[in-house]
Amino acid sequence: MTSTASEDLRVLLVDDHALVRRGVRLILDGSPGLRVVAEAGDGAEAVQLARSAEVDLIVMDVAMPRMTGLQAAREISRRPPHPTMLMLSIYDNEQYFFEALKAGASGYVLKSVVDQDLVDACHAAAAGKAFQYAGVESTLVRSYLDRLARGEDLPRTVLTSREDEVVKLIAEGHSSREIADALVISIKTVERHRANILGKLGMRDRTELTRYAIRSGLIEP
Repeated sequence: MTSTASEDLRVLLVDDHALVRRGVRLILDGSPGLRVVAEAGDGAEAVQLARSAEVDLIVMDVAMPRMTGLQAAREISRRPPHPTMLMLSIYDNEQYFFEALKAGASGYVLKSVVDQDLVDACHAAAAGKAFQYAGVESTLVRSYLDRLARGEDLPRTVLTSREDEVVKLIAEGHSSREIADALVISIKTVERHRANILGKLGMRDRTELTRYAIRSGLIEP
């Protein structure tokens, strides 16, 4: 049976490229039971809309400027109840997939096959199921999905949201002064965050932090 407008899943679509949003919107609005009701161009805007707009599902790009999709997902998931979230990405990478699940997303859809997988992923998420894209077969991911399905407690991300912001800015090449100005904190606080981050991750320098930022989806390679 075709859903009526009142039964449609209300979708917030988040991507920093307007052309991508337009294409994804055509797919979603053309599918029974799905309706895009709001759009955002970055993670920070997505966080605001998730709290103010009436949406059931957020479809969000992983890597975006200002605040990434993973950062936004972590922020949104901290305030239950929150909309279900799906991540979009160009990266066929288990690390991104795993980070998306840890951030609170219910699935991960590759942009290369978005026309094939996205609608199925949306309906799976609405039914409380995790969507696993083809090719993700690691034991770690399967174990995580099993624990998610059983409702068990899952590990939180290693770094805080503020530490993620600092890592992102360090990896983008900003100085301590620039980071302090961007986050409206003191240089001393930036240096304390940097030391804490290196200690938590067991890393030594900017190069290792940059690799971590890429693996975690904080910046694009």
